[in-house]
Formats: sequence, C-alpha cells, structure tokens
Amino acid sequence: MSTNKKLKIGLVGGGPGSFIGAIHLNGALMDGMFELAAGAFSSNPEKSRKRGEELRLNPSRVYSSYDEMFEKELQLPEDERIDVVVIVTPNNVHFDPTAKAIRAGFHVVLDKPLTLNYQEAKELYHIVSNSDRKFLLTHTYSGYPMIKQAKQMIEEGKLGKIHKVYVEYPQGWLYKLLEKEDNKQAEWRTDPKRNGMAGCMGDIGTHAFHLAEYVSGQKVEKICADLYIKVEGRPIDDDGVVLMRFENGASGVLMASQTDTGLENNLKIRVFGDKGGIEWQQEDNNSLIVRYPGQPAQIFRAGTGYLGSLAQENTRTPAGHPEGYVEAFANLYRNFARCIYAERNGETPKEEWKDFPGIEDGIRGMAFIEHVLKSTETEYKWTSFEVEK
Repeated sequence: MSTNKKLKIGLVGGGPGSFIGAIHLNGALMDGMFELAAGAFSSNPEKSRKRGEELRLNPSRVYSSYDEMFEKELQLPEDERIDVVVIVTPNNVHFDPTAKAIRAGFHVVLDKPLTLNYQEAKELYHIVSNSDRKFLLTHTYSGYPMIKQAKQMIEEGKLGKIHKVYVEYPQGWLYKLLEKEDNKQAEWRTDPKRNGMAGCMGDIGTHAFHLAEYVSGQKVEKICADLYIKVEGRPIDDDGVVLMRFENGASGVLMASQTDTGLENNLKIRVFGDKGGIEWQQEDNNSLIVRYPGQPAQIFRAGTGYLGSLAQENTRTPAGHPEGYVEAFANLYRNFARCIYAERNGETPKEEWKDFPGIEDGIRGMAFIEHVLKSTETEYKWTSFEVEK
C-alpha cells in the first residue's frame, strides 16, 4: 500500500437535508489529505443514490446501507477501498456503524456525542480501545487556534492555579416547536429515540463540557444539574444549568440553552487562575482576551507570530484573514490524517498532531449526560462524576 496516497472516505449519513454532513466533507477535503470515495448516505436507497449523484461519485461506490458498504469495500484491492469511515448520522445510528467499521479494520471519524446512551458508550469504548484503528470524535471547538492557545497558556502556568471556569452555549433556534413544522434537524434532535434522553444538554451541553475540561486541563469530579423544558410539548430538555467541581478544587458553571430567543451560536468560555484569566467566544473566534491584575487587557490574535506551537500548528492564514467553523473541523481532520500517515511511514507524530478528541473524550461526554440526568432527578443534587468503562 502506498503510504502517501490520499485517504479514502466512506461516508455514513449526510444525505439530502443533512447539515453536518456537508460541513464534515468541507473540513475533510480542505487539505488534500482525504478524498470521498464511497457513501451510504441514507437508509433510503433512492436518497442515497441521489446524494451520490450530487457528489459525482461512481455509482458502484454508492450503497444502500453501511453494512453493504463495509462488505463490498473489503472486497476491493487494498489500494482502492476506503480507509476511513465518517459517520454523520443521528445519535441512535452511532454505535453500530462505528463498532462494525472498527472491527472491519477501518479508521473512524464520528460526529459527537459518542452514542445514544451510556451503556452503548461503555461497550464502544472497549471496542475502540482494543483496536489498532484510529478514532476521531469531532468536538469541533477544540480545533480553533485560539482555543488551543488558551489551552497551552494554561498548561504552561500562565494563569497560575485554575480556580474558576465559566462556559456557556446559548442558542435560540428551538424557541418554538419547530419539530412540528417539518424541520428535519428539530425533529430528530428533540426525539429521545434518536437523540437520547438529554436534549439540549446532550446536543450542545456536551460541547461546552468538553471545552471546559480541554481548555482548563482539569477533570470534573462532581456536578449539580438542573434541566428544563421551556417550550411546552417538547419531550426532552431544551435548557439547563450545571455546577461543576474540578479535581484540583476549582469550581465551574455550565449553561446551555436552545431557547434563548434571538441568539445564534455564541459558545463562550472564561477561565480564571490565581495569576490571570482568559476569555474566548465563537462569534469572535480569532481573538483571545487575556487579563492580568494591574494591567490593561490583552487581545491575542490568530495568525500572529507570538502564539504558541498548538495555535501555530492549527492556523492557516495570516493575521486579519478570518478562519472559522469549517477550518476548525479541518484542523481536526488534518491532525487525524497526519497521525495515520506517520504510523504508515513508521514515524512518530508531532505532539501537536495528536491533539484531537478521541474515545476518552467520548466516554466522558456520555458520562456527563448520564450524571446530569441523574442529578436532575435526585433531591440531593450533587452527584459524583465517575466514568465506568
């Protein structure tokens, strides 16, 4: 097998009407390391065929199911078959294709959260951990250069001992019952059978949780949660608040809502230590505010030469040329590909390349959902954050 050929993608999901499927493809293809070779784009064979036509794929590589894709791709010569399975389906179709793809010998990229429920997560954790295949879970926001700058500054002690983390993810798009208005995204994201038992907190709260641990470098040990249903008639939460206690004694507050009417997607994190603090928000993602006592606030900017190695490795354009959401996806895909190439070439990947979310992040995210649900249901709210594997 050529060690330098493009990595061939087989896409599961991403059919007509898919939002995240197109975003994944744009990110994956940006650096010329991947190419789309095959797909099972929908459980409806006609929709899968139609999407394959739109993407100009060879009709023989467009499949009616992921089972068919895995079976037929494995029959092809090794240099022709897919290398990586990318799964962009609703949460109830995460476990099965991931488990089968890993067992078939493919690398896997999976949109978060890891699975529909915690039990599936524990089983999938063992399948992935006991395999030599690489696994990427797309917690996108960890791909932003200035998030990586914040993480590295904290690792290097620039803020001192961390004692407070605030993270919020406010959206407003579910301010009414869109799921009753033939909105495909709203339909599955508010359906416990397809999304899981946590709505807003499972969908975007898991992103906020991952970012809190990723940036601060601290693991959550206890939580105290309240979930709410703000729109009458909705079966699962669309709003929630979580208090967090971290392993080093730091405290934290996580807020997530999809009913903050009029708001778009301004994920925000603030972290404070005994020397200083940082602040970042997605709607100005190329800036990182750094504050120290007795000094004017500093604004660090993406694309500048004074940033650390993590940010530099994940920056694509000079300062002042905006990079955004798709580039954050692309950074995760590029690091993932670089690690696959390094392994094929018998090389050791750079530490900066290995900085992408994987199975550990996935099972912690599912444990977060489990403990948030448990805390919400109990009269005594504080719940120990334990990760069973």
